[in-house]
Amino acid sequence: MDDASSIRRIKTKFPGISSKAWEHPADRAALTAVRKVPGLDTLLQKLIGITTERSLRLITLASAVRVSANQFPRINRLHREACDLLDMQEVPELYVSQSPFLNAGAIGVEKPFIVLNSSIVDGMTDDEILAIIGHELGHCMSGHVLYKTLLQLLIKFSVAAFSVPLGGASILAVIIALKEWDRKSELSADRAGLLVVQDPQVYYNVLMKLAGGPRTSEMDINEFFLQAADYEGSPSVLDSMHKLLNLVGQSHPFPVLRLTELKTWVDSGAYGKILAGDYLGRDGDAKDDPMNNFREAARNYREDFNASKDPLAETLRNAMETADSVRAKAKEAFSSFFNGGGNSSNGNDDSK
Repeated sequence: MDDASSIRRIKTKFPGISSKAWEHPADRAALTAVRKVPGLDTLLQKLIGITTERSLRLITLASAVRVSANQFPRINRLHREACDLLDMQEVPELYVSQSPFLNAGAIGVEKPFIVLNSSIVDGMTDDEILAIIGHELGHCMSGHVLYKTLLQLLIKFSVAAFSVPLGGASILAVIIALKEWDRKSELSADRAGLLVVQDPQVYYNVLMKLAGGPRTSEMDINEFFLQAADYEGSPSVLDSMHKLLNLVGQSHPFPVLRLTELKTWVDSGAYGKILAGDYLGRDGDAKDDPMNNFREAARNYREDFNASKDPLAETLRNAMETADSVRAKAKEAFSSFFNGGGNSSNGNDDSK
């Protein structure tokens, strides 16, 4: 769908920007923890680079159309624009693959490439495609693709591991932890996509289309936000448990969750600061403090928990407040008893 009728705005470029400028705190902390394992990055890059990446690239080369100045030139222009805005030094290859599903993905480690499903090209405006390409570039720049590939390999390996006593349980624990990181990495990539398109309304529409398809004339973004609020405010603890269980197996957060997360980031002022040129550059990556990343992630989870209107979160908060109150009263009674007893004993001793 050509978006020639829209007015092309002059967008802000981000020379030398680091992916850490937009990464979600939990995503960044998890990546920091994994990267602290000596030699793991290099080992995975070599292993995946000579096996999985080569195979997937050959499959894509054989079954999809590589975007260039002569093939999908409109998409090629948007791809170049997105790379220029994020100051991406090496432009990854981009392919269009025939598929009815609204989806895209970044693949590869040593030479990552991006695949857009043909439904994206058919069902999205130019600005929306720009946002989606920016999302995938965010994955590439953050180094997510390496660990996403590792996750997929572990999922395949877990089938065999479950035949080994206790082997499946340990692999499953790692997979669950990586899936939690994987979902947070999507929130980071959403931020990168927004920095490329530089219009929150456009990105909100992308998420609405991912949920309901391309017929935006029959949808309303305000209603979609109300729908997101209904989901967040489900009235029972049982609903909360179902939401947790539904999310565990997902590779992406649900669209309404991504919608509210992105709007929260915009409303926090962080998006505006980056647009104004106040962001972490790549020259600061070497000075990154791992412990600060962990503290920031813990603070983010704590703030999300305290701000949540979810009944389960409210129940847990009430339980914690009750426990704190009981603990404080017990401490006060304990102190009063022993202080009082000590005075009484001293009085008796003086009378003798």
